[in-house]
Parts: sequence; structure tokens; C-alpha cells
Amino acid sequence: MRPDHAGSLRARLSRHLIPPLLVIWAIGSAITLAAAHQATQRAYDRSMLDDALVLSAHLIPRDGRLELAISHGDLRTILYDQSEQMFFSIRAADGRLVAGQPELSAPDAPDLPVAFSDGHFLGRELRLVSLRRDALDGALIVVGQTTHSRAALLHHLVWVSLLPQALLIGLMLWWLRRVISADLAPVTRLRDWLERRGPGRREPLPASLRSPAQTREVAELGGAIDGLLTRIDDGAAAQREFAGTVAHELRTPLAGVRAAAAYGLAQTDPQRWRAQLEAVLACESRATHMVDQLLALAMAEESEAALTLRPLALDVCVRELLIDWLPRLDQAGVHLDALGLDEPVTLPSDRGLVEGILTNLLDNAIRYGRPAEGAHLIFVAVRRGPESVVLSVWDQGPGLAPEEMHRVAQRWTRGRLAREIGQGSGLGLAIVRRYADLLGASITLGAGPGGLGLQVDVVLPLRTDPPPAG
Repeated sequence: MRPDHAGSLRARLSRHLIPPLLVIWAIGSAITLAAAHQATQRAYDRSMLDDALVLSAHLIPRDGRLELAISHGDLRTILYDQSEQMFFSIRAADGRLVAGQPELSAPDAPDLPVAFSDGHFLGRELRLVSLRRDALDGALIVVGQTTHSRAALLHHLVWVSLLPQALLIGLMLWWLRRVISADLAPVTRLRDWLERRGPGRREPLPASLRSPAQTREVAELGGAIDGLLTRIDDGAAAQREFAGTVAHELRTPLAGVRAAAAYGLAQTDPQRWRAQLEAVLACESRATHMVDQLLALAMAEESEAALTLRPLALDVCVRELLIDWLPRLDQAGVHLDALGLDEPVTLPSDRGLVEGILTNLLDNAIRYGRPAEGAHLIFVAVRRGPESVVLSVWDQGPGLAPEEMHRVAQRWTRGRLAREIGQGSGLGLAIVRRYADLLGASITLGAGPGGLGLQVDVVLPLRTDPPPAG
């Protein structure tokens, strides 16, 4: 479902790129306009100043008064302009008009030698230059010029400068939108591919979306999504396999319960009823044991994020658990021998996980560790090393074949004896391995002392840093 209220990435990128580009163009245009105006003013002002200097050169003092010694024709030549009208006035220091238009004067003429200003004369807008000549007793020469040609030149310069810039900006905007669309096309294709990919379809990500020719971010996003979908597919497949295996494993004890109950109902002998009830109880016990193991495995998967290791007295924990197990061991006819529990051992760990490891190892040893003849012995030992503590459980039963050692710690994998007697679910050692992973520990399977039975060593590190994520 696509949210209609959310803006597209293309529009957002355009909003982020185009306005700054237009602002930069506007600032550049303003700078260009100011520079063109200044250059135009300077050129025309310099020409007017030259005219004022020529007029001042023809001023001569005569009988204590200034006079403009120039013919009318020469004056017209000096003030000639093809497109503008020129005006002038020359005044002595006392304000007397020497020559020119009496109405023309510079507004608030400063005492500077040369000053430029804007003014009006006879309804016309003029540019004025004021030239004060101290050598001529402070005479003031004012020359005015209309501004049509300089305004036209300024407009021409502006258009010549800004029009190509505007065309370039338009071309750049078109190119930006085209490039943005091209760069975002893989994202659109990725979205379309994800929408077409229905449940159960496991086709890989198209090569075009993982190609190095795409942008690195799009290629990395495509690879990450491909990996995520692969993990989801693998997880879904594992869940389907898990559900199927659970259904199969639970069906066996439930079928036994149903068969025993049906057979018992068909009998009239109380002894047969008792035998069938005992069979029902055994099947129920097996189903309950399997459900407990499944719950333990599920809790291990969920508790990883919230796991916090705290100092644990391992010797005390093992001793208390073995005491709790003594009634069941006695009932099963098992003799227990504990080693290394007299020495205090403290390490960062989790009591619940340690108890879960030892519980499953003891349960396996009771079920499958009975020797063909002689007493049923189970040994539990705690050995401390320089960097780790080893918790070991071994028996003197038939053990495992070498080719089974690396497989029995996987889920739903049972040893030869478990398959022969039809017991177990193949989860006990899988739970032990998962709990060990959560504690940052490792497990090793091998033959017991003298090559008899099965020995499982759980190596718990003596450290305070958290275990690596599993």
C-alpha cells in the first residue's frame, strides 16, 4: 500500500536542489547587474568629465572676471553626442554665471574637486558632473547629460549576460530532473519487484538491481533486501520444517495414548486396565518431556537480547541442582559421582542457563547411559583452568559412534540408541548447544574415560565481557 500523502523522493530531491540553484542564479544575476551598472556609469561619467575638463581649459580671467574663450561651433563640437542631449553651466566662485544654462546647477555641490550626481533639468533626468577649479578662483563647471543611451547600454549588457545564464539554468534543471529520474529508476524497479514477489516465491534479486553499474547505495540496498528475503525464506522454511517435525514427534505419543486407551476400553480385566493406564502415563510423560524441551528451546531464542551475565558460584549451583535430582536418580537406579565441587568457582554466567545445560545432560545420561551390564554410573565434574571452567558430564553407556558426534547436537537428530528404543526427540543436546552459545561457551562431545560411554564438556569462559551475539 502506497501512502498518497507522502511526497516522492524525486520531488523531494528536486525541492532540495532546484531552489538553491535558482537562488544562486538570482544572486549571480544581481551581482552581474550591479557590475554592469557600475561599468556603464564609469564609462559615461569619464566622458562627461573629459568634456568638463575641456571647458575648464577654455576659461580665462579677463579684467578680474572669468570668460569662456571658445567659439560657438567649437562649443557644439565639445558637447556633441549622437544620442544624448548635453547641458552645461559655468559659475564663478561668487555664483555669477559665466556661461551656459542658468537653471542648471548641481544639487548641493560639494567642495570636492570632482563630484557626480543625478538630477533633473527641464523635465529630463540627467547625470551631472561637477568640476571645481581652484586654479580659476574656485570656478564651478557643471556638465549634464541625459541617460537614455547609458540605460539602453545597461539593458543590453544585462540581456546579453542574463539570457545565456537563464538558458544554462534551464538546461541544468532539465538535466538534473533527468539524472534524478535515472538514478531513482532502480529504486522504482526494486519496489515493483518486491510488490510482484508473492509468498512462497524465492526468485533472487534481479542482476540489474545488484549491478555495480548502479549507485553504490542502491546496490547495497538491493543486496541487503536480497539477504533479508533469503533469511526470511530460510526462517519460514525452518518454521515449516519445525512444525512438521513437532507434529510428527507428538503424533507418536498421542497415537500411543489413543491405542492404549482403546485397547484398555476393550478389556474387562482390571490388571489389563492398569497396564494400559501405565502405558498412557508413559506416552504422556514422553509428550510432556518433548513439550518442555520445545518451550526451553523457544525461550532460549527469545532470551538472547535480555540476557545479562552476573557472578555465579558454579560449585554451589551444581551442588544444589544435583541434590534436587537425587530422588529421580535413585528412582532410575543411577549412582552419581560428583567431582571438583569442593573448590569455590565463581564466574560471570546465568544460573537458569547453567541449570538448563546440566538438566539436559543428566536427562540424556539417565536415558541412554545405562551400560549393558553392571551399575549405571553418571559422573559430574567441575574443573577450573587459567581462563575457563569445564563442566563435564559422562556415563559408561554405549556412547555414540564417531560419525554421530557432530550431528547429535543438531535439532531433531537422535543417536542410534534413542532411535532403537524409540525414545527422545533429538532436542536435548540442541538445547545444551544453544544455552552454551548464549553464555559464550563451547561444548565438546567425546568418549568417556577408558573409551566408555559419552562425555560432554561445556567450556565456560572466565571473563566479564558479554558473550558474542548468537
